[in-house]
Amino acid sequence: MGHTLGMKTAVSIPDEVFEQGERLAHRLHTTRSQLYARALADFVVQHEDDKITSSMNEVLREVGTEEYAFTRRAADQALRRVEWS
Repeated sequence: MGHTLGMKTAVSIPDEVFEQGERLAHRLHTTRSQLYARALADFVVQHEDDKITSSMNEVLREVGTEEYAFTRRAADQALRRVEWS
């Protein structure tokens, strides 16, 4: 059994990015594999918002966005009660 847990893969990246990654891994006292795994995990998390936004947009398409006086007033009142930091 190898020393790593997880999928092994080969990727091509520009030389400059590779060198920057090497320096960063050294500075963070981590392996290249750990650095790349962390970077990819962060990137995936950043783009999960896209999925949430897409889902919300789909709901709005289904139920419509027509504003009614009651809902507008209710939303205004709810927003006034929220403590914004």
